[in-house]
Amino acid sequence: MTSVINLRQYRHGELPADFTEMLVDVHADAYADAMDLEFNQRFPWFANHWSNMEGFTCVVGFDEEEPTGFAYGAPLQPGREWWRSTDYKPNNGYSATFAVSEVLVRPGWRKQGIAERLHEALLSERPEDLAVLLVDVTHPKVKDLYDSWGYTKVGEQQPFADSPLYAVMIKNLH
Repeated sequence: MTSVINLRQYRHGELPADFTEMLVDVHADAYADAMDLEFNQRFPWFANHWSNMEGFTCVVGFDEEEPTGFAYGAPLQPGREWWRSTDYKPNNGYSATFAVSEVLVRPGWRKQGIAERLHEALLSERPEDLAVLLVDVTHPKVKDLYDSWGYTKVGEQQPFADSPLYAVMIKNLH
């Protein structure tokens, strides 16, 4: 049976005191099989970094009061867009970019369309021209999912020495 999932939106400067702890707990559950990787262990730093960015937005799905997953990101500064390291050229110079940093759903709630709902809610009111995200190249099913959501792979990059190699994916928002 599919649960009724309610979405709540959070923004920079309006976050509850336990917000980062909630994200860390959901992340630890979603990545339980890979928490021995140092890169995954640094998630609390990433959550704090992103949530302190101007324009940060996060959508969290809840099954009653239980968080089921989240999607978050923030606008990237001009010249710092993740696609800059690729051959991608924005259409007519429209290059304002929103970075989708995380989209994840806890195992007990997967395969119900929750990730897509979180993602759509995250981007629904964005004024930027583009959305960009990174997907581990060793996860072709995840890349295919983002393809089905309108993203196109424009290159690859490894942003940190201990991070995976990622496909850089772009989606036009307007």
